[in-house]
Amino acid sequence: MEANAQGPQGRSARKHQAIMEAATRVFMEKGYSGTSMDDIAKVAAVSKQTVYKHFADKEKLFTEMVLATTDRVDAMIDMVADIPADAASLTENLNLLARRFLGALTQPQVLQLRRLVIANAEAFPDLGTAWYERGFERVLATLAATFRRLADQGLLHMDDPLLAANHFAGLLLWIPVNEAMFTGSPRHSEADLDHYAAAGVRVFLAAYR
Repeated sequence: MEANAQGPQGRSARKHQAIMEAATRVFMEKGYSGTSMDDIAKVAAVSKQTVYKHFADKEKLFTEMVLATTDRVDAMIDMVADIPADAASLTENLNLLARRFLGALTQPQVLQLRRLVIANAEAFPDLGTAWYERGFERVLATLAATFRRLADQGLLHMDDPLLAANHFAGLLLWIPVNEAMFTGSPRHSEADLDHYAAAGVRVFLAAYR
């Protein structure tokens, strides 16, 4: 196995990963139209021919780079699905979830990627759709299933769990994400996120408890 890791396949996999990491960095910094395959090859420390050997063109590299980020959603889905059905600590549990949710979705790289996908949504509508469906939509669906479970156990009351999940996310994300989208960078502090989490949960429970 050690020999195989150092063989042609191992070297190819390492180069592929280096190109993906370089593409992520350069696309984030320069946008799609401002990025060239030469830029990516330079950052990856490989030849342009090597980049084209792994990816037929810039569009395919951009597509794979964007969709690869949806793998990170799995940890968030586990977090969203794991709310205990405990009436006495429901507020505390939702506050904890809300704060982690905000922390994950307001990371600078996540906000940069969101801006990048939105900026190219007209040019790559299928990519934008796939990124949303594999990412945030999966999180919302899991959150809706969790809220449905809590409602079945009498802790919440709602007719439309998916709408409730969207309300929950909107209460948390509207301010920090919109500020970052319009101003180009995050403007919130950790204290701001604490405040948004607590206020969002308070309003959510006022409507759905």
